[in-house]
Amino acid sequence: MRHPRLVVYTGALGALVVMTVLSAVIGYALPLLLPKVYTHYASIIMFTFFGLKLLQEARELYSQTEHKKNEELEEVEAELGVRASDNEEEHHMEDVEAGGRKSSSVGEESKTPEGGSKSSKHPAAMTSVAVFMQAFTLTFFAEWGDRSQIATISLASVNDPIGVTIGSFIGHALCTGLAVIGGRLLATRISEKQVALAGGIVFLLFAAHSLYTGP
Repeated sequence: MRHPRLVVYTGALGALVVMTVLSAVIGYALPLLLPKVYTHYASIIMFTFFGLKLLQEARELYSQTEHKKNEELEEVEAELGVRASDNEEEHHMEDVEAGGRKSSSVGEESKTPEGGSKSSKHPAAMTSVAVFMQAFTLTFFAEWGDRSQIATISLASVNDPIGVTIGSFIGHALCTGLAVIGGRLLATRISEKQVALAGGIVFLLFAAHSLYTGP
């Protein structure tokens, strides 16, 4: 929202690419250090754990939403009566003092040079390199140890690491692109509860599939 989207996208996606490659290498090396049967069932445990954890988070988010709705409704109902009386007094005072205030504000606006107000002052724009590095480092450290990395390691330990890497690249590219293009719009359209619920189901499906196919 504050910097060039292409630079932010490149920095964030670059961090995800590096993290995905490292995760795939770790997942590929695990079966060389441990028997594949151990890494296979360890990945099932992790998928099940994260799936149940996401479902629990979704349940908590649903309950919090209902609780917040009830609190907000009570607050609005309690404030309506107070604000109604306050608004009557404010309108009365504004009618009395409107003439003097309007004339003074008009005079001040005419004296203010264009672009000279305090609200129009912004810090110096960051260079493209600085924006790239900020997006890269923030994304890399935020995603390190996240569910997506654990999932990549688990998948690469029991499947073709090249296919896992390519799939992760595509997923990260699409997700990061959506965030850069319309992060605020998506936040108002996509429910965090639904994302957590869908994520939990997907993790459990991966666990069930791995258990069914075997090592």
